[in-house]
Amino acid sequence: MSSEPLFKHLALIGVGLIGSSIAHAARERNLVGHISCTARSEATRQTALDLGIVDSAHASAGDAVTGADLVILCAPVGAYGAIAADISAHLSPGAILSDVGSVKQAVVRDVGPLVPEGVHFIPGHPVAGTEQSGPEAGFAELFDGRWCILTPPPGANQDAVDRLSGFWAKLGSMVEIMDPRHHDQVLAITSHIPHLIAYNIVSTVDDLEKVTEAEVIKYSAGGFRDFTRIAASDPVMWRDVFLNNREAVLEMLGRFSEDLAALQRAIRWGEGDKLEETFTRTRRIRREIIDAGQDLSDPDFGRWSSHPEEEEGE
Repeated sequence: MSSEPLFKHLALIGVGLIGSSIAHAARERNLVGHISCTARSEATRQTALDLGIVDSAHASAGDAVTGADLVILCAPVGAYGAIAADISAHLSPGAILSDVGSVKQAVVRDVGPLVPEGVHFIPGHPVAGTEQSGPEAGFAELFDGRWCILTPPPGANQDAVDRLSGFWAKLGSMVEIMDPRHHDQVLAITSHIPHLIAYNIVSTVDDLEKVTEAEVIKYSAGGFRDFTRIAASDPVMWRDVFLNNREAVLEMLGRFSEDLAALQRAIRWGEGDKLEETFTRTRRIRREIIDAGQDLSDPDFGRWSSHPEEEEGE
């Protein structure tokens, strides 16, 4: 282990599950010196201090980032524009500004124009999370074996990209460089649409007057139970995700609707061979995800929820 950290001062804007896990892993692996944070809640800031996650906690985002050479936005993406405006004058020349949001074109749109000359803006998205939330939920191993996608804009400083890539690699992640638009299309189908479907299914059940709440709870088999885990995810965060990735979500939702209609026809006309072919193909994909080390064989669809004020993840 190197005696010199990669960054002298890490500032976290938000210190929920993702932010606190970054802090745990960075400290444990000697990747940073001082760690500062800000959060809207005084209780959250105090908890972060009490747990030893950070060295300093600030009510002002500008104070938190002063002197930092790595700043990571860990708040809902809808708040990024206001945060960027708050911290812009306080960012140090040569600092790297990144984030953990699950949409990237909106981050480039809202944050990019506010980044001062000499600050290296490199959006990012660690594809990791659990069903837990808050600063108490963080742990150093969260990113081990998970992907972190970086979406540097054209002309980004390569040394800065390499430094941030190295940081995430040392946190345990596999790092991928991706175009922001492509990122949003991929995540629309792998994360955003599944969440939308889960919200809709649980909402449909809630609207069925003939199915009592007691029956829903009593007969919640694995499928519906796991959908409710996703549907319990933070509504503010997911509101921002859908509003800021609407183009990709609507495109993928259209394709999903077409495939759903094909299944509907197969059921209506008793086309068992088509149903079996689809189910066999999708079962293979599930096995490939497990073989790739991106999940366990145990069902756990809803591995992410968060405090509204804190952050994004999967």
